[in-house]
Amino acid sequence: MKIPRYGFAVLFGLALLAFTGYLLADTFLIKRVYTTAGEEPAAQTVSTQAAEESDEIAIVTAEPDEASPTEEPAQAAEPVTTDTTYSDGNISVQLSTYRLLETTVYVADVRLSSADYLRTALAENSYGRNITEKTSSMASSVNAILAINGDYYGAQRSGYVIRNGVLYRSTSGGGEDLVIYADGSFGIINEDDVTAEELLASGARNVLSFGPALVEDGEIAVSENDEVGRAMASNPRTAIGVIDDLHYVFVVADGRTSDSDGLSLHELATFLQSIGCKTAYNLDGGGSSSMVFLGTLVNNPANGRKSSERSVSDIVYIGYGA
Repeated sequence: MKIPRYGFAVLFGLALLAFTGYLLADTFLIKRVYTTAGEEPAAQTVSTQAAEESDEIAIVTAEPDEASPTEEPAQAAEPVTTDTTYSDGNISVQLSTYRLLETTVYVADVRLSSADYLRTALAENSYGRNITEKTSSMASSVNAILAINGDYYGAQRSGYVIRNGVLYRSTSGGGEDLVIYADGSFGIINEDDVTAEELLASGARNVLSFGPALVEDGEIAVSENDEVGRAMASNPRTAIGVIDDLHYVFVVADGRTSDSDGLSLHELATFLQSIGCKTAYNLDGGGSSSMVFLGTLVNNPANGRKSSERSVSDIVYIGYGA
């Protein structure tokens, strides 16, 4: 049977539509687990980019960092908690709420006896594409005292991913990263200047790739015109900062609601500087911004037109681990 000339165009259009649908599903919906957090590292290093393109096991190049503090942490006392505080002798958390620029900002002031209690976790305890969970769910699975959303590494094909001393992705995206070292200190690096392997060798325990840096050496590091991608000037925000040795702040600002406008990067940086941050870094914001304290969602995430948690790739948390 002879197919009419226009029939080829229809078949081609249907094939193109099906292929486009598959690409969209592969990018945003189909889960691909490359490795499970805590697995034994691979015997050979493989290219992260090649692994992701072929959907094979991705890079894991180092044993989890086993560095320990110079002194063994004191035995935790029986926790003393209120709706806004937690203290057990090793970990102290105090929540405060600020109101500025028509925006509600939640600040968790954190003091630790050891950097071991500043940790990260992956959704479903796995590294991969389209692997997501709500911050509250991940926090529960690792018994987190406090948790915020991380950098949503799964939304990108590049950008370093080091979590709890294990290197999962070494493909540079040329971005500005936050490095959390084994001693709990913070550093800001550009991926064009140093490899992920070099960071790991220098003692990096966690590397978060979102940005930009908000405060460096106590000075505001962004201008009033800086913004993330095509984001609006005022947005929900998540940030982490260090004030002094083992003294941190976790910050989430609500936005895009009738009750809370949100902040620009410069406004967020100015606030973080005002509360004493020496180094502060912008994490994934918008509908991802979320803070969980003792199992309770603290803020009001704006997810589209409703207030609800968005599922994300990872969290930064305070706790003793799962």
